[in-house]
Amino acid sequence: MNLVWVEFLVCASIVVIAGTMLARYGDIIAEKTGLGGLWIGVVLLAVVTSLPELFTGISAVALVGAPDLTIGNLFGANAWNLFNLALLDTISRGAPLLIRVSRGHLLTAGLSMVLVTFAAASIFISAAGIELGIGWIGIYTPVILLLYLLMVRTIFHYERQQAQSSDDVGAILNYGHVSLTRTYIYCAIAAVFVIGAGTWLAFVGKEIADITGWGEGFVGSLLIGFATTLPEFAVSFSALRLGAVDMSVANMLGSNLFNMSIIGIVDLFYIRGPILAHVSQVHIFTALVVILMSGILIAGLIHPPRHKTPLKASWYAIALMGVFIIGHYLNFTL
Repeated sequence: MNLVWVEFLVCASIVVIAGTMLARYGDIIAEKTGLGGLWIGVVLLAVVTSLPELFTGISAVALVGAPDLTIGNLFGANAWNLFNLALLDTISRGAPLLIRVSRGHLLTAGLSMVLVTFAAASIFISAAGIELGIGWIGIYTPVILLLYLLMVRTIFHYERQQAQSSDDVGAILNYGHVSLTRTYIYCAIAAVFVIGAGTWLAFVGKEIADITGWGEGFVGSLLIGFATTLPEFAVSFSALRLGAVDMSVANMLGSNLFNMSIIGIVDLFYIRGPILAHVSQVHIFTALVVILMSGILIAGLIHPPRHKTPLKASWYAIALMGVFIIGHYLNFTL
C-alpha cells in the first residue's frame, strides 16, 4: 500500500513540473503569435494546464476501464480550481482578488456553470434509463464540444469588444530572447512527460480506489483532481506574483470550461457505451458542489468586496473553502 502512495507522489510531481513548464512555453508561443492576455488565460493556458486531466481521462477509460475515475477527476478538478481561487485571494496582498479583475470573468464563470449543469443533467437522465446514445457515443458529446467552441468564440468576441489593455500581458510575458523553434521542441518534450504521467496516474488512481475502498468517484474528484490541477495553481500563482491578476483568474476559469469539454473527448474513447450512462450518480452531487461554488464566485464578481475579513480572506473565499470541504466530506460519506 505504501508503494502506491509513492507512485502517486511521483506522478503528481511530474505533473506539476512538466505541466508548469508546458504552461510557460505556452506563454512564449502566445507572445510570439500576438495573442491577448485574457485570451491566453481563458484558452491557451487553460488548455495546456488541463492536459493532465485530458490524458489521465483518456487513459482511465481506454486502458484502465474506469469511467468513474475520469468523470470524478473532471468534476473534482473544477472544484479544486475554485478552491484554489479562494487560496489565491488569501495569499494575495492588499485588496481582495476579485476587485482587481475584469468583470469579463463573469462570462467565463457563467458559461462553465452551464456546461457543468448540462453534464450533470445528462448523468441524471441516463440514470433514469433514458437512452442518450448513438452507438457507443452519447448524443451529449457533440453538444458539449459544440457548446465549448461557441462559448470560446463568445468570450473571444467579448474581449475584442471590451478592448482590454495589454498591460497584463507585459506583466508576465517577456520572452523576446527565446527562440520559437526551441520553444516548440521543449513544449513537445514537456507534453510527453504530461502524457506519460497522466497515463500512469490513471492506473495509480484505480489501484488506490481498489486498496482503500474509497471508490473511483471519490478518488478521482479528490486525489486525482488535486494532482491534475497543480499546474493550474502553479501557473496562476506565478501570474499573481507578477501582477497579472486577470490572467491568473482566467487560467482557472478557462480550465473549468475546458475540463467539461474533455467529457466529450473521452466519450469517444469509451467504446462500452455512452460514458455518462456508465458512471455513478454520486457525480451529480459533486457537480452540484461545483455549481454552488461557481455561484458564489459569480456573486463575488458581481459585488466584489472592498476589504478582507479579519481572517485575511474575502467572504467569498471563506464561502468557497467551506463549501468545498463540506461537499467532499459528504461525498466521502456517500
